[in-house]
Amino acid sequence: MMEEMAKVIKCDDKGWITVEVQVKNACNHCDNSESCGTSAVASAFSPKVQVFSIPSETQYEPGQLLRLGLPESVILKAAALIYLLPLFGLFLGAGMATLVLSQFQVEVSDFQVIPVALMGAFLSWLYAKRAAKKMEHTSQPVILSHLGQSL
Repeated sequence: MMEEMAKVIKCDDKGWITVEVQVKNACNHCDNSESCGTSAVASAFSPKVQVFSIPSETQYEPGQLLRLGLPESVILKAAALIYLLPLFGLFLGAGMATLVLSQFQVEVSDFQVIPVALMGAFLSWLYAKRAAKKMEHTSQPVILSHLGQSL
């Protein structure tokens, strides 16, 4: 379970709370921040805040801290969709172009195959993006614990 700290912004009467989470750009877990490229790039950008609503049976006051959890399987599925599906589309597009061109007795060249392969990757990416948005709406984080008021 991936865990993150969230701050309550508001709580409504219908059982939903709105929280904000600081999006981390670097790991911040080691002492090598001066020589770490990820840390250098992350420090150039200001920290981003993500705001979303989650269901809750308990009423919380604005400013309280919560520990939220999201199963790793959700993250792995989203990463597979976004990274692997376009790669599969690239190979499928290249294979289809080669197959079609060879059926018409045309000499197959890279200049004919590459555009179709890129189109396959792009269409797969569009599909993966839409599927990831659906997954985002169906997989809500859960409240693991109440941590009290922020300082």
